[in-house]
Amino acid sequence: MIRLAVIGDQRVIHSLSPRMHNAVLKEEGLAGSYVAIPVEADQLGAFLGSLAGGGFAGVNVTVPHKQAVLPFLDHLGEEATTLGAVNTIVVKGERLEGGNTDCPGFAQALTETGYAASGRPALVVGAGGAARSVVLALARLGAAPLWVAARRPAQARALCAELGGEAIDMEQAALAVADARLLVNAAAASSPKESPELAAWAGSLNASRLEQVMDINYGRNDNFWAELAQAHDARFADGLVMLAHQAALSFTRWTGRPVAGARFLAALEGAA
Repeated sequence: MIRLAVIGDQRVIHSLSPRMHNAVLKEEGLAGSYVAIPVEADQLGAFLGSLAGGGFAGVNVTVPHKQAVLPFLDHLGEEATTLGAVNTIVVKGERLEGGNTDCPGFAQALTETGYAASGRPALVVGAGGAARSVVLALARLGAAPLWVAARRPAQARALCAELGGEAIDMEQAALAVADARLLVNAAAASSPKESPELAAWAGSLNASRLEQVMDINYGRNDNFWAELAQAHDARFADGLVMLAHQAALSFTRWTGRPVAGARFLAALEGAA
């Protein structure tokens, strides 16, 4: 019996991860379950310490615990060390091994669209925690130039100094996008009600060379990044694709079974 979960604050009860993982567990003929478990910050250490005794093979970690789990882990993988954040914990005996599948998950999601990033201009909007995996992935894929724009330029400069890319402000980004082939939204807003200012900015862009727009958010019916892609005949993918690929990578680490991200995406879309 494989016991898996995703942990976070109370928002985790809305996670789509149980739908994906339980569908694939069934398809693979594996007895087990994947559930969402809210964990309060002051209970995090105790909960992690109970994983081995509770029969867990592993857990995913989401906001706000991706950094907070670090002191309780016995080992960190390369991505987790570089990003300073964990989204996947594997239980090996009494040891807890932390990894991060967001970076390779984004890279796989982008590659699956048919877009080749190497040597081609890319613009990332946003420089918060979510942007770190995106920037690291694009730097490793060889995107060049790689611009990172944020409404707080100092935040973009700090991110680029650590992970690569060139920090620019939003005015500079409005000019740079004319040369970009890829635009990735790593900011929290994707609908006008979330940010009228960012929606107006996106709507004003001259982005005639865009080939691909990726939005790491999902579930917005009025997505202005999708409208930007449509206006310039570019392909569009939202955060469900990245979520599916990072989930597939986590699943493989827990079970040893390689499963295509497309199967997790099918579960999200109700086709599994």
